[in-house]
Amino acid sequence: MATFMDVHDGFVGVSADELAEAHAADLAIEGEEGVHFIKAWLDPEAGKAFCLSEGPTKESVMRIHERTGHPTAEVYEIAVEV
Repeated sequence: MATFMDVHDGFVGVSADELAEAHAADLAIEGEEGVHFIKAWLDPEAGKAFCLSEGPTKESVMRIHERTGHPTAEVYEIAVEV
């Protein structure tokens, strides 16, 4: 299982509750792709959201986000951790 960090744009002014809803939508179907979303972060001023996940491929992470309405092409495999 690989670890991924992804970045979403378009989250300007989004609240913590709205981020929690988006994260919950991912969690509801993550198993269909063998993905597990661990945590999500938000910078509402910059409009950026970040998600940490584990899964088989970056494409599987991208498919879940697309299906839940917040697609991103910015998914990075975390190969080194200290």
